[in-house]
Amino acid sequence: MADDELDQDVFDSLEREATEFTKDAEIDRIRSAFSLDAYAVLDLQPGVTEKDIKVQYRKKSLLIHPDKTKNPAAPDAFDRLKKAQTALLDEKQRTYLDDCIADARRLLIREHKYTLDSPELHTEEFKVEWRKKAVQVLLEEEARRRRQAKARMQEEGREKRKEEEELEARKRKRDQDKAWEDTREERIGTWRDWQKGRKTGDDKKKKKKMKVLG
Repeated sequence: MADDELDQDVFDSLEREATEFTKDAEIDRIRSAFSLDAYAVLDLQPGVTEKDIKVQYRKKSLLIHPDKTKNPAAPDAFDRLKKAQTALLDEKQRTYLDDCIADARRLLIREHKYTLDSPELHTEEFKVEWRKKAVQVLLEEEARRRRQAKARMQEEGREKRKEEEELEARKRKRDQDKAWEDTREERIGTWRDWQKGRKTGDDKKKKKKMKVLG
């Protein structure tokens, strides 16, 4: 009986080790998968149903959940897995990914001068090449999107600076108008004094002229 219990303990220990090994392997696989390809992260093929995506995510998440393993990389892998599921369940993101993968297939067919009926399209070699081409297409598309985003940010920055300059110009104009208005009484008084002085001077000139004539 004691031997049977010892054998069971050994079996349980080996099973735990095997389970941890499986978890570590899956965590490594997820973290090494191409992050822009949600299918690769979830270990799925394009064309699967929404139900397949949810089932696969649940199976993978239960395996690598940070609460289920001591692997320090588990939180990162779990986060990547969650983002991949979110991407594939979002119609817009999934359509974009599917279009990129389809573009990669068309490019390969054109490069190799295949037809849609070519038997090479069903080989494992073509599938591997297709996956590599999809990575290239996704990287190029991501670079293009980043350039566009940068250009938009720069344009928005220029527009913002323009608005700020216009606001500053309007503020200066208001300040100048206010300063001009604040000195209005002073300017009017100065003008009146000048007019008064000018009139007095003219009267003196007239009197002096009249005296000479007399």
